[in-house]
Amino acid sequence: MQIYLSPEMIKNDYQLLNIVDQNNKPVGFLSFLFAEKRLYVFGQAEIGVKEDFKDLVKPYIQGMKKSIPEVDIFCYLISGGEKIDLYTEEKEEP
Repeated sequence: MQIYLSPEMIKNDYQLLNIVDQNNKPVGFLSFLFAEKRLYVFGQAEIGVKEDFKDLVKPYIQGMKKSIPEVDIFCYLISGGEKIDLYTEEKEEP
């Protein structure tokens, strides 16, 4: 399923982005809060879009890190109640 970011509110110190599918149906949200040299990221998505959510958010956060290199990023993402870790690959069970 294709999902996209749809801006809800963008200010200098925070952003609220809706996550919508190809039919413009909301499937989650993503919020960014800038506080001095810290960036807090919180996002939630439906369970059926977990991998797409991860693939959408990771480059967005990496782009923010490139534009503000001195920022510390604190990130908490969930999909269907399960925490998503952007920087570790899930191991497949044999």
